[in-house]
Amino acid sequence: MPFELMAPLMFAGLVVFLLLGYPVAFSLAANGLLFSIIGMIHGTIQLELLQALPERVLGIMGNATLLAIPFFTFMGLILERSGMAEELLDTIGQLFGTIRGGIAYAVVFVGALLAATTGVVAASVLAMGLISLPVMMRYGYANWLSSGVIAASGTLAQIIPPSLVLIVLADQMGASVGDFYQGALIPGLALAGLYALWVMLVSIVKPAAAPGCPPEARTLFGGKLVVKVFTSMIPPLVLIFLVLGTIFLGVATPTEGGAMGATGALILAASKRKLTYAMVKSALESTAVMTSFVMFILIGSTVFSLVFRGLDGDLWVEHLLTSVPGGVLGFLIVVNVMIFLLAFFLDYFEIAFIMVPLLAPVAQKLGIDLVWFGVLLAINMQTSFLHPPFGFALFYLRSVAPRSVRTSDIYWGAIPFVMIQIFMVAVVITFPQLVTGNITHTETVKGSGLDELRRQIEAPGSPAKPAIPGQPGPSGKPVEDPSAEIERLLKGQ
Repeated sequence: MPFELMAPLMFAGLVVFLLLGYPVAFSLAANGLLFSIIGMIHGTIQLELLQALPERVLGIMGNATLLAIPFFTFMGLILERSGMAEELLDTIGQLFGTIRGGIAYAVVFVGALLAATTGVVAASVLAMGLISLPVMMRYGYANWLSSGVIAASGTLAQIIPPSLVLIVLADQMGASVGDFYQGALIPGLALAGLYALWVMLVSIVKPAAAPGCPPEARTLFGGKLVVKVFTSMIPPLVLIFLVLGTIFLGVATPTEGGAMGATGALILAASKRKLTYAMVKSALESTAVMTSFVMFILIGSTVFSLVFRGLDGDLWVEHLLTSVPGGVLGFLIVVNVMIFLLAFFLDYFEIAFIMVPLLAPVAQKLGIDLVWFGVLLAINMQTSFLHPPFGFALFYLRSVAPRSVRTSDIYWGAIPFVMIQIFMVAVVITFPQLVTGNITHTETVKGSGLDELRRQIEAPGSPAKPAIPGQPGPSGKPVEDPSAEIERLLKGQ
């Protein structure tokens, strides 16, 4: 078998494993080990290469940044089970209830607030589906609008900090989680604003689809409502500052912020007298399952990436993507189209662990700031939750929606929000300062490929030349050859 075909065949083998329905973590690891054996038989891979595998696995297990994943997951589950989402939706829904589309606005608002406190999509979608969907149906909201706004608002937990996806992307790209959080904040809030804008448009064009609630539906009036809104919002706002504020101010690392958030969630649940042994046990079990899921995929992707690089797969991917016409802009268009199509079949963790390690080195060679690139991919990967027919947010909502809400209603309701997310991807490409303008701890923004991208957008006929190993890159420094690490491993250094 020619050496040049090994990497493409390895990638194709992974696709076959996934299409057959095997678990992603085991598909990655098995595919990597299979092609390592084939490579050793053909003499294209040395056994010494695999000696780097134990050290890499130990490095994953000892990565303190990944500790933020169980902390934030546990925090979100405790908050969801403590009734905070229910209280918020009920109160904010009554505040906006008489406005046309008011409950839908409340869902978007609470979805953004829950995203900033839970960071878990499943918890947000299930909570809002159980609480707000029956209310919206009772007051005559169209099923497609109700289901669409609930599913889309729940996915804000992926892009608004403290998102688990941003932690994974930061780890895969070797960047700061705090920088990712700062960069993603404005695009995430902008997405929530666009969702609300869509609700407003529907309420104007099709008023019957988003009616206002009758005055008698409001059970809280005057000062009582104002006090209720105040007491419902103060605890989550305090928790948001405890988690995100300390991270943004540089007082705490994301792991420390997650630990404080988990502690704050326990205190909040105790203050509501909802903290029980059964609830804590259930939250701990779910957290353990979620964390194990992430770690096994990460270990499997490490096996795959090590062997793939040993077969010069990274150079193959780099050649394919740097030869795309249009330079940086062409690369971004091709990558985002590819991620969008993969999101029909893979979830965000699978995309992050399989594709990002292959794309990040190419983006870095083209001079693209990795934090900006990661946030851009996170917005695109958010569509994986809403893609019919495999979007996980759609499955979550289907599991709690009554039978009168058809699956087709859920699918059609999600499509406008997928279009909004695609539009947001284009906005971030056109205006990269929406991400980079908020980062205070990263020095790589200046002199990155974003200036070149901006120049290409203004003058599309001037593509950038791809960086060449050994030659000066966009920053003026020599570009490193990615095969250097493989050579060092083969030499036992």
